[in-house]
Amino acid sequence: MSPEEDARRQRVPIRTDPSKESGRLTWRQTEVDGAPARYGEAGDGPTVVFLHGWALDHRVYKRALSRLVRAGVRVIAPALPGFGGTAALDRHHVSLSSYGDWTARFLDALGSTEPVVVVGHSFGGGVAICLAHDRPDRVRGLVLVNSIGGSTWTRRGSAMRSMAERPLWDWGLHFGRDLLPTRQARRVIPVIVSEAVPNLLRDPRSFWDAAGLARRADLRVELARLRERQLPVVILWGRSDRLITRHSFEEMCRVLGDPEVVTVEGSHAWLLADPNAFGEVMTNVLEVVGLAGAEGHPRDGEDGRRRAS
Repeated sequence: MSPEEDARRQRVPIRTDPSKESGRLTWRQTEVDGAPARYGEAGDGPTVVFLHGWALDHRVYKRALSRLVRAGVRVIAPALPGFGGTAALDRHHVSLSSYGDWTARFLDALGSTEPVVVVGHSFGGGVAICLAHDRPDRVRGLVLVNSIGGSTWTRRGSAMRSMAERPLWDWGLHFGRDLLPTRQARRVIPVIVSEAVPNLLRDPRSFWDAAGLARRADLRVELARLRERQLPVVILWGRSDRLITRHSFEEMCRVLGDPEVVTVEGSHAWLLADPNAFGEVMTNVLEVVGLAGAEGHPRDGEDGRRRAS
């Protein structure tokens, strides 16, 4: 097969005619390990890889990612294995590390060889941490958005309870409240349902396997290693998040030492509810993780949200 034919096989458009002015993503398909992998792509400039949260896929974030594109970067947003039409992982080798390894092979399939900035939301943040830990040659900076990885669920005095101890009913109690903010419910609920339900029906095993990984995630060892390597890490966290609790967020900060922290108004899905705010925050964050070529403005937001309070 000629190089030209191979390039055409690796990047097959699913939907075309994107608007560069709006930052709209083009949906494409490639192959990883001989199996289909779908992703969105848009923009020019330094590459930012975005990894989505549990139960969702890359398409749910299209409005938020279009704002990121306008910051002057190239965005690549894969549907992780088992979601959005991307083939599932081998059921005998499912872990956050295996998702991270798959992401590295996905970048290989696209011919991407330079280290990239990786942005991960929720479950995708855990995948991003493992990718950065296991493949340091692949990641130049990390942005964790309401990410899993801190193992503390709650703390009273010196008594700590881990996320693994958190009962399923408590996860369920806060899932609807935090993922579907009331003020933006009309806009956010249909988008999430339109992607989460097909993902569940298409591959229920991957759907629930990923949920189990998120629930048990304890990435303190990996985070400590990233601190030793002095990898640029920025943590974004919505102050009203009850899925990723403040205790979990604070532990992640503690293990990383002194990461750059931005807290915003909103819950677990704040970037879906307010994509404009995500774009504004990320304009400053990109400078912190070494993408000085992005179109940045003032480093501090209007409401002084850079440090945790």
